[in-house]
Amino acid sequence: MRWDGQAIAADDGALPGLERSGLARLGLVRSVRTPEFADVTFHEVMAKSALSKVPAASRMPFGWTVNPYRGCSHACRYCFARPTHEYLDLDAGKDFDSQVVVKMNVDTVLRAELAKPSWRREPVALGTNTDPYQRAEGRYRLMPGIIGALADSGTPFSILTKGTLLRRDLPLIAEAAGRVEVGLGVSLAFADEELQQSVEPGTPTPRARLDLVRAVRAAGLPCGVMVAPVLPWLTDSRDHLRRLLDAIADAGATGVTVVPLHLKPGTREWYLQWLEREHPRAVPGYRRVFARGTYALEAYRQWLWDRVEPLLDERGFGSSGHRARSGATGRFSDELRPHDEGDYPAGALAGMPRDGGGLEVAGAGVDQVLF
Repeated sequence: MRWDGQAIAADDGALPGLERSGLARLGLVRSVRTPEFADVTFHEVMAKSALSKVPAASRMPFGWTVNPYRGCSHACRYCFARPTHEYLDLDAGKDFDSQVVVKMNVDTVLRAELAKPSWRREPVALGTNTDPYQRAEGRYRLMPGIIGALADSGTPFSILTKGTLLRRDLPLIAEAAGRVEVGLGVSLAFADEELQQSVEPGTPTPRARLDLVRAVRAAGLPCGVMVAPVLPWLTDSRDHLRRLLDAIADAGATGVTVVPLHLKPGTREWYLQWLEREHPRAVPGYRRVFARGTYALEAYRQWLWDRVEPLLDERGFGSSGHRARSGATGRFSDELRPHDEGDYPAGALAGMPRDGGGLEVAGAGVDQVLF
């Protein structure tokens, strides 16, 4: 693979500890393992660029991103960024969780890019691919330099994270918010810690992330929550959504966006392997709901939105604007009828129990979890 000849023992012509300019030297510097991060290898690279242009055809509401890391120790089974590791001749499964690329010079390169006369100070999003506040950030401290570069250049930015390490930088972010527009978001899709730890084994608990929301609000900053992704058969019951949204409202979140699961090739296989091990009775339903590829059937998305919309309204988040951003949009196709209260799209539940037995989550029977 492309890392061959560039591992810890390889001689790349550099003396240990030699400081390099991000503009003078590109490529891998070294690969590092440390007892603090069991089973994780960090590949320290000198990045060629920091700003990434979002394709015009993308559904994303922003045009530019910065990703200081590739790969993520959060190890979320559903992470849509997993296939990006395949470009490095690494796999989208275990390698994505354990082989983390660190752009050592990202702040220096970013400052140079932001200083170009052609830069128009368009909003920049962080946390849209891999989490900038994953555990590696505690070691490498790349985000303070990135935040400083953006604020100093007059560039508005947003950060989305599951990582409670964001607390460390709240004073810096608050100072930046006095100069540029700043948006902060916490990603939280689980009310139940046991399920969360199974699906996202490297992430902070729901309680820790709710406390992060409180800390952001205490710092005088707005904080939205991304309920993403909502997992069919696991987190889309009214009971789960109600408990989660109650907790988010209690934490003081200033907005909520709801996004259903989607499964890109690479991610799909990894997630379904986990589902087969942990919740095998749900697998047939997933194959029906995702029969057309990456995105859930339109009817499921509509069903989910019809379930979520009143819950948002009841908690004062307001549904205006959330529908378009949630991904739970669209009309029923001609071949799928509208559904009765609590039903899944026609055919999605074939072979699944409807009598209260079978699949259980957090002690609730199937009637509570699924319908």
